[in-house]
Amino acid sequence: MSVTKTITVMGATGSIGQSTLALVRQFSELFSVQALVAGSDAEGLAALAREFRPKMIGLHDLTKLDQLRSALTDIDVEIIVGEAGCTQIAASPVDMVVAGIVGIAGLPSVLAAVQSGQTIALANKEALVSAGGLVMREAARCGAHILPVDSEHNAVFQCWQGWNGHASKQLGQADTDLLSHICLTASGGPFLHTPLDDLPAMTPQQAVRHPNWSMGQKISVDSATMMNKGLEVIEAYWLFGLQPDQIEVLIHPQQAVHGMIYFRDGSVLAQLAGADMRTPISYALAWPERLQWADTRLDLSAIGQLSFEAVDMQRFPCFALARQALRDGGAAPAILNAANEVAVAAFLQGKIGFTRIAAVVDTVLDQSASAQIDSLEAVMAIDAASRDLALAAVTKNQSYLSD
Repeated sequence: MSVTKTITVMGATGSIGQSTLALVRQFSELFSVQALVAGSDAEGLAALAREFRPKMIGLHDLTKLDQLRSALTDIDVEIIVGEAGCTQIAASPVDMVVAGIVGIAGLPSVLAAVQSGQTIALANKEALVSAGGLVMREAARCGAHILPVDSEHNAVFQCWQGWNGHASKQLGQADTDLLSHICLTASGGPFLHTPLDDLPAMTPQQAVRHPNWSMGQKISVDSATMMNKGLEVIEAYWLFGLQPDQIEVLIHPQQAVHGMIYFRDGSVLAQLAGADMRTPISYALAWPERLQWADTRLDLSAIGQLSFEAVDMQRFPCFALARQALRDGGAAPAILNAANEVAVAAFLQGKIGFTRIAAVVDTVLDQSASAQIDSLEAVMAIDAASRDLALAAVTKNQSYLSD
């Protein structure tokens, strides 16, 4: 890379944002931060603004405006607050928008970036889970590029780019007649070998202890239920233009292999790397080139053995629900995502037991009518209605806290 890239980081104070800015810090001559957006961490955003000196910063939480302003009286930066204003920051022209806001809250900014024809490093899987058809149609219409940052999708993307032989081809444009299927790997989370009878008693503290990755609480619980992998299957469906039965998932506890693509001649391409989110982020940031940042190489001899196993649907009913939602199509994935966000929050608050997460999601899917998604407003309406149903289901499931 010889030209400095301008970037906007949505979710700057979160884990994806922090990993992104660590790379920017390491390669300050290659990247210039134009804008930073955070949810409610005014103090963290102010510290980042002081370090990276962006032209503008955005904070969703209106109540933290005075705190943010008082921390930045001596530097020249435009401050924007509120959801609408922060969403518009994503539409401001830059070389790359890093979409790192967690949950459905990240969808408006992703869609704004897409409709502005931006290149987007997408770490917000919920945008494609809840509105994949809408986002991908708008990306095609507006000429936006979506580069996956989830480690598994990024692994498939790297293999896909190597297969196509040049970086100008986008996802979904390859000759898929030659492709049999793709595979995303999963660690299995902290409860992979926990006796099934013990799962109802698992606590939030136990659920967030991921064996490989350091992540936020919500995504850590999603890993424990394997809903995260189910959401990633839905995301892969939209990213790679494949059929649901062409997206395989294997549990791979060592997490050295992140993704594979299988060809009809029996060949398989795999991407391997350590458990560090800077690897997929760096590939997206430098695409179509690579950054030379890793101090150590993946030591396969130290790992010793790579093992793989099929997903046990009895142990991971959330994964099965996500698979079914993809097959059902329409609004089902959006309903699934909304119900899961409410159920996970309730579990983290101690309102329901671990195994009731799947029960809440299943109840909401059963109670929801089929619908089509053709606008952001439609997505948000479905999301809101599903959350109301999920809250009611949480109340009913509280009696099963120690089932």
